[in-house]
Amino acid sequence: MAGAAGATSSGQERQPRLRADAKRNAEQIRTAAIGAFQGRGLSVPLEEVAKAAGVSKGTIFNRFGGRIGLIEAVIAEVVAAEIYAIIDRSRAIGDVWERLMYYVTAIRDLQYRQPATVDTMLQAYPDAPSLMEICRAGGEINEELVAAGRTAGVLRPEFTADDLHALLHDSALVLKHGTRPPREDYDRRTGYVLDGMRGHGRR
Repeated sequence: MAGAAGATSSGQERQPRLRADAKRNAEQIRTAAIGAFQGRGLSVPLEEVAKAAGVSKGTIFNRFGGRIGLIEAVIAEVVAAEIYAIIDRSRAIGDVWERLMYYVTAIRDLQYRQPATVDTMLQAYPDAPSLMEICRAGGEINEELVAAGRTAGVLRPEFTADDLHALLHDSALVLKHGTRPPREDYDRRTGYVLDGMRGHGRR
């Protein structure tokens, strides 16, 4: 009986230790993934994330179920919070043209700074619900901004929400697959994008 009790006690001691180890591993993986995804985008090899976290690749699958689960676990810290903040700030600006200028400039800036923004806007991982929700929210704000801009006459009358989407999507494609321009050139081209959108009343 004593032996059985001792075995039970030992097992109870091991279980909290295992839970603590699992929690520590998960936090290490999350920290490593946030750093990797922010710096290089969502397609960073999981082997590199595992190495930075000091665990095996298999541990990532055990804790998060693979890349999609890991993206879901960290996307808020990586880029979602910034995107939603831009959307909220845009809606709070009273002047319609200032609202459009802020939104386009802020999104293009985030695309340049955060490669994960590019992966999100290009829907690189359509099985990740959080990424697709960001894209849905982006489409919604595009519709709102363009509708308000056309009503106020600050946009070219033929300019559509699809045009705004295409302009932002095209810049994402260039940053993902093309030659990354110097920051000065990129910001200058943001001005050209805005100039091309303006209605005649705002020129």
